[in-house]
Amino acid sequence: MEDSKKETKQLLITSGIVDFVLGVVKVVIGLFSNSYALVVDGIHSFTDLATDMMVWIFNEIGTQEPDEDHPYGHARFETFGTLILGILLVALAAFLVYDSIMRLLAIDQYPAPTWSALIAVFISIATKEWLYQVTAELGKKTRSRLLQANAWHHRTDSFSSIIVLIGVIGALMGVPWFELLAAIGVALMIAMIGWSLSRRSVEELVDTSLSEAYVNEIKNQIEHVEGVHGVHGIRTRRMGADAMVDIHLQVDPSISVSEGHHIGDWVIKHLLNQFTEVNDVFVHIDAEDDEDVDGEVPSKIAPLRREVRAGLSEVWDKLLPQEHIHKMNLHYLNNKIEVEIFLAGNSEHQVFSDTDQLQAELLKASSQLPWLRHVTIWRD
Repeated sequence: MEDSKKETKQLLITSGIVDFVLGVVKVVIGLFSNSYALVVDGIHSFTDLATDMMVWIFNEIGTQEPDEDHPYGHARFETFGTLILGILLVALAAFLVYDSIMRLLAIDQYPAPTWSALIAVFISIATKEWLYQVTAELGKKTRSRLLQANAWHHRTDSFSSIIVLIGVIGALMGVPWFELLAAIGVALMIAMIGWSLSRRSVEELVDTSLSEAYVNEIKNQIEHVEGVHGVHGIRTRRMGADAMVDIHLQVDPSISVSEGHHIGDWVIKHLLNQFTEVNDVFVHIDAEDDEDVDGEVPSKIAPLRREVRAGLSEVWDKLLPQEHIHKMNLHYLNNKIEVEIFLAGNSEHQVFSDTDQLQAELLKASSQLPWLRHVTIWRD
């Protein structure tokens, strides 16, 4: 983590210096060479500098460890920073488009650009492509969406310089409005970047699910784990570069609580190994497929153990005294209870010689209990 932060800071310092120098060079040469498209391209470089500064700030915040106030970490600060950047880029692009159109309507008032504008354009194309390569590589390595977005901002700056190159050449060949069209093209590219960043950030901030294909792959991987009888209620969301997954696992209702929990641990281990983006998995263990009622509590819910034992003791008092019950297991299925009775080894009650008869008698005696579905007798 510390090494990644150090690499990111070093790259951002380098990128910031390059963007500042390029912005100054393009704006100054653009003004002296009468190239408005080059000036707009220089402003584009300054937006890259703003991006670098924002990445620096929110990378510092977003990579902090979870604390009491932010138990899920601080990755959403990076998302928030990306949203702010996107909105600023859209606003800037709108102003540049408007200004370019005004210039285009009064094109006779503006002199044609000179050949010197091409020098700055060539320098910009080469430099920004280099910055794209190194930033994209580090963004992939650190899985930082903000760094990856910053990398594409560098590349679009390179593309925008190519548009400026075409526009300036067109103007030098006697088509002056071509250069202003190039300026509008660059502004629209800035707007597209801003819109893309804003849209993805909003999707993350409102907990938009991961793609259907990704969720299906998660489901397929879960079903490969031994002991999983089904999976439903998969919910996913993104937190910065990481994905978070909530799942409901259906297991055999007759197994122990600890075995069900252990199956869940294996599912978590498997998902973390198979999906590099997934860093947090919450597992809810189900004894049955309750997908249709997930998140709902029935108006009449089956009672807990104390009330169950009291109710059964009352109706079974003469058939099965409590001292003859060694252990009782309760299985809650479909809001009903299936009861397993394990008889004590020293039980000498006359009816205990026929467990099927005892089972039938107990079930008959408890027929007025609405939550009881079945009774099973076992001998120790």
